[in-house]
Amino acid sequence: MRMVDLIAKKRDGYALTNEEIQFIINGYTNGDIPDYQMSAFAMAVFFQGMTEEETTALTMAMVHSGDVIDLSKINGIKVDKHSTGGVGDTTTLVLGPLVASVGVPVAKMSGRGLGHTGGTIDKLESVPGFHVEIDNDEFIQLVNKNKIAVIGQTGNLTPADKKLYALRDVTATVNSIPLIASSIMSKKIAAGADAIVLDVKTGAGAFMKELDGAKQLAKAMVEIGKRVGRKTMAIISDMSQPLGYAIGNALEVKEAIDTLKGQGPDDLEELCLTLGSHMVYLAEKASSLEEARAMLEKAIRDGDALETFKTFLRAQGGDASVVDDPSKLPQAKYQFELEASEDGYVEEIVADEVGTAAMLLGAGRATKESTIDLAVGLVLRKKVGDEVKKGESLVTIYSNTEHVDEVKQKLINSIRISPNRVTRPTLIYDKIS
Repeated sequence: MRMVDLIAKKRDGYALTNEEIQFIINGYTNGDIPDYQMSAFAMAVFFQGMTEEETTALTMAMVHSGDVIDLSKINGIKVDKHSTGGVGDTTTLVLGPLVASVGVPVAKMSGRGLGHTGGTIDKLESVPGFHVEIDNDEFIQLVNKNKIAVIGQTGNLTPADKKLYALRDVTATVNSIPLIASSIMSKKIAAGADAIVLDVKTGAGAFMKELDGAKQLAKAMVEIGKRVGRKTMAIISDMSQPLGYAIGNALEVKEAIDTLKGQGPDDLEELCLTLGSHMVYLAEKASSLEEARAMLEKAIRDGDALETFKTFLRAQGGDASVVDDPSKLPQAKYQFELEASEDGYVEEIVADEVGTAAMLLGAGRATKESTIDLAVGLVLRKKVGDEVKKGESLVTIYSNTEHVDEVKQKLINSIRISPNRVTRPTLIYDKIS
């Protein structure tokens, strides 16, 4: 085989065989195929697309380019959740202990964030003493004992995907459904999950800005899961405005604690109950989504979810007393209120711009070398559809510097107030199974 022939074949709209796709991924991973040829191939896929068979073959070729995690020693059906990202996306912090509290094993492999706020690991490290540096045997032991543990991503998980994504990022080929779907699903499959629940975001703060694109992506990923024997379901949820109220690391941990107590934001709680119901159902702990939801609601009401969170933190070195006393989490030195300049109704909160404002405070990483300030961030006081009076706070800014003029201006430009009553946005647009 020659790479140039395979590029031409895809350029002309023909489907590649499994062997041809395997040849491309193997060659690119080991350095036999240069970046310029892989760039041409990615652009050909961008314009010509891929069949379901091709996308599945690409996914599995990337899965087998590195380590594949074996979770067979963990009892029960292991269900993983993946979100396509967003602003204030605190779901994993809530879902992990919530789902574990009803007996579903949550063996979570997470990374650090590059963007508006930290990743799940960064957020959890807001809890004094918490760490993810545990070996595989201890990880499995903790999941069997407590039903939940979180570990950092192995360096050799899907190396082909890491290499290809970095190339797509600089060749304007990121936004391709087959390439996105295979990238996400390769990581989930390599991480050892038996079943996968996907939270595909749409709106200003999402990767897929348009609903149609989000639906295409969700269907592509569910199809990959089905073809490789993983039970897979997808939820398409709104990210036109931030999820919940908190955007930051310690601030999101506090919001997760509130949600596990049944006192969290309505949208965050509803999304977690929806995603969690699918996880419980796929784990065969309930015979219907309705029964699964009732189990989760009871776990919140009875305090089981909160106790599971404490056990999880304690088992990985964390100070579980932060659950009862969130003031032990990192605290910002200054608080500033962004006040409404007029009466009316909140018409728009542009999620990605609000996320950028949080990053300017230090809540996220602009580059891999950036250091995160775990204490800083934003807490929204109003959401789209809420009535607001002039002088009322729209956002509380938590900062470790007094110089927040740029952050305030970014927020002013991101929040629009209308004199007319505004309909609240739909939270969940569709479910695909």
